[in-house]
Amino acid sequence: MRKVTIFGSTGSIGENTVDLIARAPELYDVVALTGGRNVARLAEQAISLNADLAVTAFDDCYDDLKAALSGTGIEVAAGEAAVAEAADRKADWFMSAIVGAAGLVPGLRALRHGTILALANKESLVTAGPYLMAEARKHGATILPVDSEHSAVFQALVGEDMKAVERIIITASGGAFRDWPLQALEKATLAEASAHPNWDMGQRITIDSASMFNKAMELIETKEFFGVDTDKIEAVVHPESLIHALVGFKDGALMAHLGPPDMRHAIGYALHWPDRGHVPVARLDLAQIGSLNFRPAEEDRYPALRIARDVMQTGGLSGAAFNASKEAALDAFIAGQIGFQDMARLVDKVLNRLQQRNGLSCDILTLDKVLATDHLARKTTQDMMQDATVR
Repeated sequence: MRKVTIFGSTGSIGENTVDLIARAPELYDVVALTGGRNVARLAEQAISLNADLAVTAFDDCYDDLKAALSGTGIEVAAGEAAVAEAADRKADWFMSAIVGAAGLVPGLRALRHGTILALANKESLVTAGPYLMAEARKHGATILPVDSEHSAVFQALVGEDMKAVERIIITASGGAFRDWPLQALEKATLAEASAHPNWDMGQRITIDSASMFNKAMELIETKEFFGVDTDKIEAVVHPESLIHALVGFKDGALMAHLGPPDMRHAIGYALHWPDRGHVPVARLDLAQIGSLNFRPAEEDRYPALRIARDVMQTGGLSGAAFNASKEAALDAFIAGQIGFQDMARLVDKVLNRLQQRNGLSCDILTLDKVLATDHLARKTTQDMMQDATVR
């Protein structure tokens, strides 16, 4: 039996991972599941998968989780330190599906086992890409991308020589506002930004899709994971969300990865790798689809893409600052403190201020530097909002 641990099991990626494992329980020994405040669901998962350990990231949820698992024999723990400690338990396959910078430390600790880290946590590569990849090499671990776009690129590159790669194209749905007049975006509401035309996702990722901050993160991820130059990475809006990425080669060929808009495809690929296993997703009927559409990813509509290119050019600690400021700006938008378009303005101003005052270039990344920059960027974002310097 394959020993597996799922970080963030109650989120969207985690739920889909649990679904796949629950379909073949005889193949997997679940070491640990971690989640947030949805302790009822975390307990259900732990019982159904017969997990050894269930961890909530919140100390105040410990009693509820303990009560829900009373008499099951499943060990219970709580707190961020306990989540990280769950990574110290040996497993063959770890799913990193915690949302936000909180996923970085557990992922790094999982790499020490020299096994497989299935990475759905964008922030790990954005904030500390070179450090994360170096740790994987140091311990002989394998990182498999679980973002649908990067899984698609990974699959398109099987058997290929990276020296022959001319371009990598990441597709984007365009989000809730892809068809809105540009001038209307200033008045976009939280409810409007939270309604995705293609996907049923959590609120934060749906808003990040509308602003294209998620795609900005994925551009940075592409650079860090595949080691390609910034000018070889492109984004294009593809409303149908059926082509997840394309790789262009120096002979002019484009290799496209098509699949249904179902995250179980990318998760299943990572779960069964290096083999291909059966995954219960819809099979595409190309005749019924009829046509596929593409349009430019306009940077005046999606300024986060331009900011991401600046981050890739600067390197160093700029990714950590970008992610932290983005998360803080998103919190402020959800709280009604700033407008939709103000998020990109705020992040841009924070990065410029930090670059001028502290400098974000850094030859050698360390975890301490990344975490310190994360803290500084969040504080700077809050300070700039209070100073009314967003616009």
